[in-house]
Parts: sequence; structure tokens; C-alpha cells
Amino acid sequence: MTDIFVMGVGMTPFGKQFDKSLKMLCAEASSQAFSDAGCTAGDVEAIFFGNCVQGHMEGQDMIRGEIVARAMGISSVPVVNVENACATASTALHMAAAYVRSGAADVVLALGAEKMYSPDKALMFSAFDGAWDVHETESGRAQLLAMGNGVDVPEGTTSSQPYSVFMDVYAAMARAHMKTYGSTQAQIAAVSAKNHMHSTRNLLAQYRLPYTVESVLAAPPIVYPFTLPMCSPISDGAAAAIICSEAGRRKLSAAPDRALRILASVLQTGAARDPFDYDHHVSRLAANRAYAMAGVGPEDIGVAEVHDATAVGEIIEIEALGLTPPGEGGLAAERGETALGGRIPVNTSGGLECKGHPIGATGLGQIYELALQLRGEAEDRQVPNARFAIAQNGGGVIGVEEAVVAVTILGR
Repeated sequence: MTDIFVMGVGMTPFGKQFDKSLKMLCAEASSQAFSDAGCTAGDVEAIFFGNCVQGHMEGQDMIRGEIVARAMGISSVPVVNVENACATASTALHMAAAYVRSGAADVVLALGAEKMYSPDKALMFSAFDGAWDVHETESGRAQLLAMGNGVDVPEGTTSSQPYSVFMDVYAAMARAHMKTYGSTQAQIAAVSAKNHMHSTRNLLAQYRLPYTVESVLAAPPIVYPFTLPMCSPISDGAAAAIICSEAGRRKLSAAPDRALRILASVLQTGAARDPFDYDHHVSRLAANRAYAMAGVGPEDIGVAEVHDATAVGEIIEIEALGLTPPGEGGLAAERGETALGGRIPVNTSGGLECKGHPIGATGLGQIYELALQLRGEAEDRQVPNARFAIAQNGGGVIGVEEAVVAVTILGR
């Protein structure tokens, strides 16, 4: 592959940002990325802008990226609006890298942002309703929920408060994994406790309170096997990356050793499969392509950020990425293998559960964390001597798995 680089990254805090507009969040993340890369807004030759819900929340459709660009003082460049469910920001990165690789530009901004918080809870939660086939809602829901059949749901483990329909979907996936591999609620809680501990070291994380496995299990239930700390919150925030070619890298003033190579960027949609055929999970197939493209294997990966909209997501995804054997993702968390100081630290940022999940920004938030790790700038959550990092970011649901998955491998 032609060398394509992540030269600069930026990210706002994730969380409730009632005092900041979408434009303000985008400007904050982008200005950080410009400074990190040693460039200005005037050096940007194209923008790939990721956003999912501003049409739903504010009625702003069609030209969201152009409006944001103009507010940042950038005009007369191509702007591509990207929407791909929770994989939106990773898709923006994928498209920016392909655009640079094509020779169309040397310096490109990949930007993702979301304003999701609202006093209107019904409006907030309904923002997710279009992330599956709205023409097949009942049959799709039945197919997904059937995955969890055969696992007893204890009485009193479903919240009476509103929550996203996707929590039911993830719960069914969790119960399917429990049925197939014998994974336990305590193992899922171990993932959550580990990510909450990581988040105490991340100043940009939405939640920064430590939890033990016991306190995770004792927290208010959402839907079995999940309690509240196992589930990602609704978030506002933005993240950005400057993507450049070798020629673009030479134009920028940042030190050359800060450049990180995009060794692989794979975007893959799901397919019809048996729900228990994990060998053909969309993330497994995308990861296999990414490893082949990068010329590395899971044994080479030093740190990972994966899509843990619920804690079981981390278990499923690290198994799909080959970072643990099938069925041992939960055991790895219990043993401390995926914690800082462990064999393969995962979600050192705190993951979606704790860092937050502004869906149009999430994938670039993962890239922000991995860039800090590979450059040795993650401070007290630093993974020593990591040379290769992987990000997995999924979005939507069709059938029994994600509608789309992006897998990115970075190297220094």
C-alpha cells in the first residue's frame, strides 16, 4: 500500500455539552488536530464529515459538513457528508485515506461530531430507531431476540425506565454468547469494571468513577445480563484526524516521528449467517482482511480499541479480532489480560461504556486514543512499547450482526 499517515489528532471531552453547539465542538477537535499535525485550516484540501443524528435532533440535513466547514473558515474544498450508523467516523477515516491514496489530495481532514443530548428523552432514544431495517422491525426484532432463548432471565433484571431498543439486541447477543461458550454475567462485569478503571485515567472520558466487579453487578439493571455501568451512555462530542500522503507529511511542521502509518483500513458489511457461526462474524472477516493488508497478525497488536456499546461487545469483538481464543474474551478480562499491564490492553480510553459514545465521532475517538498510545503520549494509561494498534468500530444491525464494521490497523 502507498504510505498514508495519521499526522494529527484532536478530541473534545465526551459527555453532556449543553453549552456547546455542533459547530463549536467541531472547531475544538479540528483545531487540536491542526496543531498536532503542524498545519492550519488553509492546508486542508478536503473534508470527510461524519454525523448521524443532527437531522433527527435539529432538522439539519443534507449539508451538515459544508456548514461546519464554513464555520471553521474552510471553503472552496470538497466536503463529503458521511453517515454509516455507529461506524460513521471510521468510515470518514476510511474514505479520507482512500481519497489521499488516490492522489486527489495530500492533506485531508476526517471529522466526526454529534450533539445527542436533549431534555426530550423520547427524541433522544428514537435517534437510534433507523439503525435497522424499519420495514422489517417486528421480524428483525424477533430474529435477534431469539438468539437469547435458552438462558433464564432472572426476575427484576429489566429496567422500568426508558432505554434504547439496542440494549435488548445486545442483551440477546450476550445471552447467545453465554449459551454457546458458558460466559457469565460476572465476566461481562469484569470487562465493565476494567473499562471504568481505565477511564479514571482519561480526562476526556464521560464517566471517570471506578467500579469493582461487585459494584457493577449491584448497579441498577437495564436488561439481563446488563446493569447500567455495562452500557454506553448517550454523548455529545467531536474527534478529528489529519490524514496525509508522504508529500503531505513533508508539508507539515510536526516532527516526522509523530506520523503513524495506516497499515490497513477495511470497511465491510455484514451478511446472512447462522447466529452461532462466529467464524463468519463480520468483524472476523474484516479483521482477516485487515491483517493480510497490514502484514501483521493479532499476536503483533499491542493495544486495541473496540466497539463496546455494551460490555459484552468487547468480549465478542476481541474474539473476532483473534486477540483471544473463541469463548475466552470474558475469561481474559477476569484474568487481567485486557487491562493496563496485561497481555493485550483493550479500551485503554475507557471504551464506549465510559469514554462515551457520540455515534458520529466514536470511531475517530478510537483513533485519537491509539495515536496517543503509539506515540507514547498516553501518560498514566500508557501501554509500553506498542508498535501496532487495532480499532474495530461497528454500526447498525441487519440480521444477527452489525450492518457494517470498520477495522483499522495503525503502526509506528
